[in-house]
Amino acid sequence: MTSISPRPVPPPVEGTVASGFEPVRDAFNEVVAAQPGSGASLAAWHDGQWVASLYGGWADSGRTRPWTPDSLVMPYSVTKPFAAVCALVLADRGLLDLDAAMQRYWPQLRAAATVRQVLSHQAGLVVLDEPKPTELFYDWAAMCAALEQQEPRWEPGTAHGESALFFGHLVGELVRRIDGRSLGRFLYDEVCG
Repeated sequence: MTSISPRPVPPPVEGTVASGFEPVRDAFNEVVAAQPGSGASLAAWHDGQWVASLYGGWADSGRTRPWTPDSLVMPYSVTKPFAAVCALVLADRGLLDLDAAMQRYWPQLRAAATVRQVLSHQAGLVVLDEPKPTELFYDWAAMCAALEQQEPRWEPGTAHGESALFFGHLVGELVRRIDGRSLGRFLYDEVCG
């Protein structure tokens, strides 16, 4: 007879909540206890003040390391607004027309999409037809060259589909071509700094 080891109980949720926001801790505790994956962190800002800073669960799939305030995470789509805000700053300054064709700023791009269609995930650039090595994602110029040659999956503007893997390259290259700085440098200098 084989025995199944019980799932380790997650470490308790730790951190702080402001008075009146205790239900946030309760809800977060329920989420961490119920999820089958790793842990999480939560921070909430309300009316000019931090009202919650919580963390809990496991930092590894083996459930051996508790989640800490500085556990590293993969942010996925959380980064898209940071890229988009850089383009919107350029639009606000009159340097970028949201309804212009991307090709106005990036002539080599084959997809006939507008800037607005790229920003709103309507450009059809959601996959590369030719398999590429993972290393391509770390080579800005090579990834942008691959995107230049990619035909959209649908006629831009006729459907929605998240450009999960390429949004930063598409918007970042637009920012670079208009401003000259990389997306990260522009974000730091013009938004975060």
